[in-house]
Amino acid sequence: MTTPGIGARSLFTTTHWSVVLNAADSSAPGAQEALEKLCRTYWYPLYAYVRRQGQRPEDAQDLTQEFFARFLEKKYFQRASRERGRFRTFLLTSLKNFLVNEWDRARAGKRGGGATHIPLSSLTAEEQYSREPSHDLTADKIYERTWAMAVLDEARAHLQAEYAAAGKAERFAQLEPFLPGEKAKLTYAEAARQLDLAEGTLKSDVHRLKQRYRELLRSEIANTVSSPAEINDELRHLIAVMSQ
Repeated sequence: MTTPGIGARSLFTTTHWSVVLNAADSSAPGAQEALEKLCRTYWYPLYAYVRRQGQRPEDAQDLTQEFFARFLEKKYFQRASRERGRFRTFLLTSLKNFLVNEWDRARAGKRGGGATHIPLSSLTAEEQYSREPSHDLTADKIYERTWAMAVLDEARAHLQAEYAAAGKAERFAQLEPFLPGEKAKLTYAEAARQLDLAEGTLKSDVHRLKQRYRELLRSEIANTVSSPAEINDELRHLIAVMSQ
């Protein structure tokens, strides 16, 4: 499988938050589509935030859906600035403002009539939320945690798709336990014996898997920051959040 390296400049294409920020002042091509993709990818952390505020599942879904409808239709992103350019921070700040200013209005009447909708699955959301820690994590902390998980999951999904496209879906399933964050039940030697591979071959395969995963993770982070210079800081932040 060919896995070309990803440089900082090549990360920033028309599917990134930097383009969305530019769209606040101009009609950058692809900006609306990029924003909708980011919202579809990262809606669950906002849902989890609203749920941790004490809202019932149906109310949390309605509020999250209404927030996204207004965020996209009213172009709330035009309030963003380079100084507040991380999508993670800007999205949560926008949600908090929405909940303060629009709480009662959002719960009354029809939700987002005629507006752009981000498809939210209440069943999937509640299944995910039921697995969240039940101890005293604040709404802000659970948002940060679920955001970090969403970034990691998105990178892993892209990696799995690449292996599947190359006809190597089974190999990905065999190597996935060695990815960061996973707890491999077998040693390299044990796994190599099961797969009938030389241990050195297995280690090389895992090395390439991890290298591509890191590239895709940086690419996904690039989707949510406004410049390449912020990628490393955001990566360190996500690692710190997952280590808490």
